[in-house]
Amino acid sequence: MPLIYPGDNLAEMLLASMQSARITLEDSDILVVTQKIVSKAEGRLVNLETVTPSKESLELANRSEKDPRLVELILRESNEVLRVRAGTIIVEHRLGFVCASAGIDHSNVHGTEGNSEYWVLLLPEDPDHSALEIRRKIKVATGNRIGVMIIDSHGRAWRQGTIGTAIGISGLPAVVDQRGWQDLFGYRLKITLVAAADELAAAASLVMGEAAEGIPAVHVRGFPYPLREGSLKELIRSKETDLFR
Repeated sequence: MPLIYPGDNLAEMLLASMQSARITLEDSDILVVTQKIVSKAEGRLVNLETVTPSKESLELANRSEKDPRLVELILRESNEVLRVRAGTIIVEHRLGFVCASAGIDHSNVHGTEGNSEYWVLLLPEDPDHSALEIRRKIKVATGNRIGVMIIDSHGRAWRQGTIGTAIGISGLPAVVDQRGWQDLFGYRLKITLVAAADELAAAASLVMGEAAEGIPAVHVRGFPYPLREGSLKELIRSKETDLFR
């Protein structure tokens, strides 16, 4: 994939890249796309020099030892601040999931002008819709019925390190309900819900890498569950059942 700029047609670029790699789409294939190129194509770049911190962001910046302008963006992208310590702000993102710094990123981000140190990238406005649009355009161009997933790198409670996580889903299940399925010994499962989208996101993230690998999309074939309509909401745990709040 080439570098992505605001206004680029990701579906066309993905198809061109697959053609170059001699990949032919088939029904039930899945394209896993990193959030970064979706956000760039959608113009979600922000120059911190254009941001004016509020009183609340100034106070939170002092507690977290972060740039007040960045903290202002974090607050704008969040429903609620959950935890704060030096160097870290954990929030409930406006899309419903819990993450650090509202998913705002600086790595592999280069703005349109000025000092690149001041440019950051927000998550897509509506990742499910973004995935749907890519899927729709590919269906029109190829006739193939596929799934599209947008992923990001998130940390996890009780675990070190980041992992690929689904934040936008179209045409594949986010969660597979296995309650009632039998195990090897005939026992029927009672509580098993498989986060199939996150499992696939983690696998794709291994291929993509996190630094200068330059692989922002992964073609998947052989997903072990039937494709169907799905959405991020399937993966969001309610506050009432979230024991980490």
